Amino acid sequence: MKEEHSAAAVVYHNRKFLLLKYEMGHWGFVKGNIEKGESKKETILRELKEETSIEDAKIIEGFQEKFDYYYKWEGKLIHKQVDCYLIKSGTENVELSYEHSDYAWLSYENAMKRLSHDNTKKILEKVNKFLKSRLDHYMTNHI
Repeated sequence: MKEEHSAAAVVYHNRKFLLLKYEMGHWGFVKGNIEKGESKKETILRELKEETSIEDAKIIEGFQEKFDYYYKWEGKLIHKQVDCYLIKSGTENVELSYEHSDYAWLSYENAMKRLSHDNTKKILEKVNKFLKSRLDHYMTNHI
């Protein structure tokens, strides 16, 4: 069985999360294969720029999750492993690449309804908990 490694990102701006609609009809995160000589973080920043034209972005340290799934391509089963990061975008302006047919900036609740796959819903749940814990920590220590 062939193995593939990708990087993905949950992108947020002003308490909204960016979801992309893929050609196959499902909604998910920015994601792409890691190219030779590229780190996972370099991959996701490149993919973010290629898929959305967003360059004003920062990877938030302290959040990294993994998920995997299987799919068939040309009759062969492929196991894809994905490292997922959290990115804060400085803009909501998106110019989609040919890979996607639509995008949406959504609240957590609406993003959970729109996401197509359980593994991405689990990642978004973890992101939401992570962001809430950071906010709680900030409020406790600064107010």
